[in-house]
Amino acid sequence: MKKIATALTIAGTDPSGGAGIQADLKTFQELQSYGMSVITSVVAQNTTGVQAIHHVPLEMIEQQLDAVISDIPIHAFKTGMIANIDMMKLIVEKLPQTEAPYVMDPVMVATSGDALIEVEARDFLREQLLPTTSLVTPNIPEAEFLTGEKIESTDDMKQAAVVLVEKFGAGAALIKGGHMEGDATDFLYDGSTIHTFSAERIDTKNTHGTGCTYSAAITAYLSHGLNLYEAVKCGKHFVTAAIAESFPLGSGHGPTNHWAIRKENVKQ
Repeated sequence: MKKIATALTIAGTDPSGGAGIQADLKTFQELQSYGMSVITSVVAQNTTGVQAIHHVPLEMIEQQLDAVISDIPIHAFKTGMIANIDMMKLIVEKLPQTEAPYVMDPVMVATSGDALIEVEARDFLREQLLPTTSLVTPNIPEAEFLTGEKIESTDDMKQAAVVLVEKFGAGAALIKGGHMEGDATDFLYDGSTIHTFSAERIDTKNTHGTGCTYSAAITAYLSHGLNLYEAVKCGKHFVTAAIAESFPLGSGHGPTNHWAIRKENVKQ
């Protein structure tokens, strides 16, 4: 039987469909990776912001993880919203059961500005969860927190990527330049080389779920066996297309278009 690529997302929900688990599964599907999910938090949110958060009981998160790990091979996985220390400890405990690449989207704040992680959990994420990753994909505010350094230039972005790997133990770091002016330029440090990925900035407010979508695309490409550089390159292409054809849905930050890639080949 032909090998079926599989990808797992461990994250919170978005009932409006633009971010979180929903965005991840849409991305996996578009990139022909069989998507699976473990829900950590049920989030009432839409394009205008977060209205309420209910954390799934820890026992239930563990049962979800065990159900997947014990039954279906995982070729790559990602984490998004991991709201507290107990959830993070559980993931660290379960990680040795799979050797799949781990992409961490260090979700801390929604596009709307709403906090998605408890303050005391941020240090644990940096000190305990980050060293277990194959790749971490922070935007500039997230990278500033993780490194403790202000980022005001592309040189600062490159240095942050190096620090996350050399000092804090991430397998690789992708610093995303969405908060900078000019072209949307990201820098990947893989432990030996800094790679640059750039795309023309798209003038739109419809960016809800871009971080989730980007990291999910990278995860999907890794599940197909692409190396890290190629997975990030293809993931950048995917999210750029999704933003270029994003939707003016809702009254806030509209969602990206997860099927924009259908016009092209799945693997660039």
